Amino acid sequence: MYLQNELKGITVISVEQAVAAPYCTMLLADAGARVIKIERPDGDFARGYDSGVKGKSTIFAWLNRGKESIALNITKKEDKTLLTRMIAKSDVLVSNLAPGAFRRLGFSANAVRRLNPKIINCAISGYGDSDTTTNKKAYDFLIQGEVGLCSVTGTKEQPSRVGISITDISTGLTAFSAILRGIIQRGQNGKGVDIELSMFDVLAEWMNMPLLAYRYGEGAPSRTALSHSFIAPYGAFETKDKKKILISIQNEREWVSFCYNVLNSKELAQDLNFCTNVKRYNNRVFLEQIINDLFGKETKASLIKKLEMANIAYSNLNSVKELSNHKLIRNKEVYFDDSVISVAELPVVTENVVPKRVPSLDQHGKALRNEFSV
Repeated sequence: MYLQNELKGITVISVEQAVAAPYCTMLLADAGARVIKIERPDGDFARGYDSGVKGKSTIFAWLNRGKESIALNITKKEDKTLLTRMIAKSDVLVSNLAPGAFRRLGFSANAVRRLNPKIINCAISGYGDSDTTTNKKAYDFLIQGEVGLCSVTGTKEQPSRVGISITDISTGLTAFSAILRGIIQRGQNGKGVDIELSMFDVLAEWMNMPLLAYRYGEGAPSRTALSHSFIAPYGAFETKDKKKILISIQNEREWVSFCYNVLNSKELAQDLNFCTNVKRYNNRVFLEQIINDLFGKETKASLIKKLEMANIAYSNLNSVKELSNHKLIRNKEVYFDDSVISVAELPVVTENVVPKRVPSLDQHGKALRNEFSV
């Protein structure tokens, strides 16, 4: 039995832009919900981020499959009235406009609740709705810096952002989860719910490991590039043929097996300087040199064979090109303009899913205006 269209019958209105809300509503659409994307007359600005997919935006192609698009200028009475009717007849409302913009247009949480007492209203912001942050703009990279993620990412010499939009994605995923909880709760008590999510809160919660280490331990972890702040051996090691293998030894059983079966070193397995993770970490510079020396004597293929026979976790240090050709990647087809593109599939197994289409701007505008005109 597979998941398939489990949200069929749920209508979502999303006044959305960029990544966070569109990621959430993409998940809702993939689960079978009807998602109506409200765009400005000139479109979601994410449509113009880049031209990486057949001359169009990679982000827009990724995040907007299966949605209906209507262009509205909700500062105008006619379009605002239409949006009001759409909200009144829908199950879920998602929004992530500039700080306070949706409220100033007359769609505060209380106003939306009066329109539709049973609606699940999910409002996404950068920093929340306090007096000090209401008007503060936020983007993924800026939140990474604000919550301290950059301080624990990168090399010793230089902090770095995470290479994908981790703030937006985590916020969209959290919004998706919260909306599902709201739908379940409404099924129990018949009432709608207001959900307020800030990108700051979402990513701050994801920072709990370094936060707890700072508050109750020996301080926040330092930037370690591909190494770990308290586990060793952990990182990339170079082989004889100048290729990299990532390893992560998590316990003493793995360590002993790694020494005997991969490094062929009984002495290292019995060395008291490396008998616990704490000792391995404290002596990691010496330990990493030993491993690099031993790895440098064998090819990558030979070492991988040993790692697999010893049941030691490892991975390749792949490029995006290598991911694209990876034997494990699951792809799905999406209609984009007049062609079909291939995107990585969600990790939830579904069955007999018809490829969905990324909408052009206002593609469904006429039909939606007719549907919600009365």
